[in-house]
Amino acid sequence: MTRTESLRVQRYLREKFGNEEFLVKERRPSDGTAEVLLGDEFMGVVYRDEDEGEISFAFHMTILDMDLPEMS
Repeated sequence: MTRTESLRVQRYLREKFGNEEFLVKERRPSDGTAEVLLGDEFMGVVYRDEDEGEISFAFHMTILDMDLPEMS
């Protein structure tokens, strides 16, 4: 994933969720992925995919059971 692509994904996340604290950092060495952070907290990974000339990005976020609030 290029720096320009990661900045575009970052802008998209900030606008979509109304939160300027989203940060997308490409990994080094580049493997087509970037880390997504919300402030200092790691949120997930964005994967770049190219198929028949079309580029897409998939955001994968793992939510641990222990992080979920209890339901009453």
